Amino acid sequence: MYNEAYLDEDKATILLIDDHPMLRNGVKQLIGMVDNLCIVAEANCGKDGITLATKLDPDLILLDLNMPEFNGLETLSKLRECELTGRIVVFTVSNYEGDIVNAFKYGADGYLLKDMEPEDLLRSLQQAALGKIVLSDAIAPILASGLRHSPPTTKRDIESLTVREKDIIRLISHGLSNKLIARKLMITEGTVKVHVKNLLKKLSLKSRVEAAVWIHQENIF
Repeated sequence: MYNEAYLDEDKATILLIDDHPMLRNGVKQLIGMVDNLCIVAEANCGKDGITLATKLDPDLILLDLNMPEFNGLETLSKLRECELTGRIVVFTVSNYEGDIVNAFKYGADGYLLKDMEPEDLLRSLQQAALGKIVLSDAIAPILASGLRHSPPTTKRDIESLTVREKDIIRLISHGLSNKLIARKLMITEGTVKVHVKNLLKKLSLKSRVEAAVWIHQENIF
């Protein structure tokens, strides 16, 4: 479902992929309470979600894990094969370590639980739209534990990056959003997005989260 009337250059666009209509309606009502976010499309299955994501390239994709036929992890993997510039945040009931670790391995930029408080969800979505990594409070220690037991298997060389790309990945590892990186380096946010896309490709990384984890694990900077 897509509604062009919702488009607004001053708002971060969101695609909601979830098979529960009541959940989608609740999230839409909540997001309708703020001025800087808007849902431009929604899908009740992964296949339709991928089609809409490719067409719209929204700023943020909010993705459920537990969907029939084409589940969230499969959808996430397929989305990361597309030429998308926005962030993908998993929104689920699962706090299972395997789901969390796999979500980030497949390229998630955040992981939020559906039982979080509405105001916390809004705050997290606003941060995600700015390019920040977002996690429910309960997720961080589970993710850290899971990653310790899942060392990276791909060899990566920081020297394959340009000087500018090194600057940007260092700032990503410090948790800075695209907007803040742009201000710090005195370049446009669009230029930052291009550099992020290029450096992730060079290092065979699927997301900002994976990049930040790799930098900290290897103690590069």
